[in-house]
Amino acid sequence: MEKTKYQELVNELSPNSKIISNTLKAFLIGGLFSIGGQFILNTFKSAGIAQDSAATYTSIVLIFIGVLLTGLGLYQRIGKFAGAGSAVPITGFANAVASPAIEFKKEGHIMGVGARMFILAGPVIVFGTFTSMIVGVFYYFSKGGLL
Repeated sequence: MEKTKYQELVNELSPNSKIISNTLKAFLIGGLFSIGGQFILNTFKSAGIAQDSAATYTSIVLIFIGVLLTGLGLYQRIGKFAGAGSAVPITGFANAVASPAIEFKKEGHIMGVGARMFILAGPVIVFGTFTSMIVGVFYYFSKGGLL
């Protein structure tokens, strides 16, 4: 088959990408999650809670919301609609931990939930920890005047 005919066949059979609408959906849903988080933070701060504590409480609430939406089967719907917009760090991470735990609970607490819970989140934790160590070492030596 000639190269041009092959390319025409590929173009004909390939689905059209909806880059603009997918990007807009991701931006809107990710923005809504972020606005919700900021609203929760501001609510805690307006109740007289210190910034550090308010940030911690906000993280806890967002993790709870992510796990609750996952447990109710709503986070998957949001993910299908919003794509990358549903991967906002805290709620997306909570979903990544909760989804396998829910899916494999039939296999038991240890081999199901315990073993499978970090299938998706495990690499994030490992590489996040490794990267933070590298940055910490770089920061340590740069503060000491060695770099």
